[in-house]
Amino acid sequence: MTAETKEFIAGIYADGWSRIVATMIRFTGGDWTLAEECAQDAFAQALRTWPESGVPRQPLAWLTTAARNRAVDRMRRASTEAAKIREWAEAMEQEEAPSYPSDSEIPDERLELMFTCCHPALNLDAQVALTLRALAGLSTAEIARAFLVPERTMGQRIFRAKQKIAHAAIPFRVPPAHLLPDRLPAILHVLYLLFNEGYGDQDKTRLSREAIRLARVLSTLMPDEPEAHGMLALMLLHDARRPSRVDANGDLVTLEEQDRSQWNPEEIAEGTTILERALRRRRAGPFQIQAAIAACHATAPSTAATDWPQIIGLYEQLALVAPSPVVDLNHAVAVGMARGPEAALALVDAIAEDGRLSSYYLLHATRADLLRRCGRAAEAADCLRTALDLAPTEPERRLLAKRLE
Repeated sequence: MTAETKEFIAGIYADGWSRIVATMIRFTGGDWTLAEECAQDAFAQALRTWPESGVPRQPLAWLTTAARNRAVDRMRRASTEAAKIREWAEAMEQEEAPSYPSDSEIPDERLELMFTCCHPALNLDAQVALTLRALAGLSTAEIARAFLVPERTMGQRIFRAKQKIAHAAIPFRVPPAHLLPDRLPAILHVLYLLFNEGYGDQDKTRLSREAIRLARVLSTLMPDEPEAHGMLALMLLHDARRPSRVDANGDLVTLEEQDRSQWNPEEIAEGTTILERALRRRRAGPFQIQAAIAACHATAPSTAATDWPQIIGLYEQLALVAPSPVVDLNHAVAVGMARGPEAALALVDAIAEDGRLSSYYLLHATRADLLRRCGRAAEAADCLRTALDLAPTEPERRLLAKRLE
């Protein structure tokens, strides 16, 4: 298989997985496991045949048809299943199955998929995990890393969520307009985790683009919901810095060292405009506050010229509406920039004593930087070694290793 074909299939997987799974869920009458397995089989078939036969002109239609045929075959072979399932398979043989001659004819039911995953009958963690699996095609290991839990735990969570959907007969649909505001928080968390998965890995930038696209759809669907707009603004403001986050060698570049001339001014302008419009509704939530922090960074000419006191105040606001030790850690970083490392170190030490971030590498990396700035080089090196052991990705480990040199 040529590198070009392999890259093309990977791109189709990133962009088309969720559409195929959503279509197959509808086609199989709500069998999520069968839908995912048939989608996986379709991609496996593509990997076997496309290198020799060539990439079809309508690859998404080809994959969806292959997944559909695989589903019919699986149901036909399920001779030991319940009678109603065998009857369904027989009926499928007698009826003309939908054909997908072109990619444009594949139904786009990703919002139905998202809202079904995020039904209130499921707990929030299950909602987010299941949607990341079904919508983005992330592996169980990737989702577990996003949640900071063991892979086995995440696998059980996803399995139970699928069972709950089946047993509770949760409908595969976008909810009525009057229910949308109550269903929004889970969708926002899903999209932002999806964005972060792509933002933190240069090989998965399509995930970030997909998250931004769906965030735009949500903002259109819910024009009066400021948090939907706040999340979109936050994504755009972060995405604007993407070109400067990694150097030519694939190494991470810290915010302080980034070339701000590489930042995308159009995304910054759009993000700040969307944020200002959302804030005018005077219902500031976590995503709007985070977007305001990102705007402070994105519009500052340099790290030294950043309005750190305002960022401190915004983190204090964020801690009131969405308290977490990570918010406290980021607040401490801002304090260190505005008031010096000694003031921040006391805050970070208190966070460390709490214990909830003991396995979070950025806690130890932050503490190392503050200790270095306080002239405590040996202690800083010890913290860097701990951070290096905990860092989840190779680029992050390389960055920390350079600091140890």
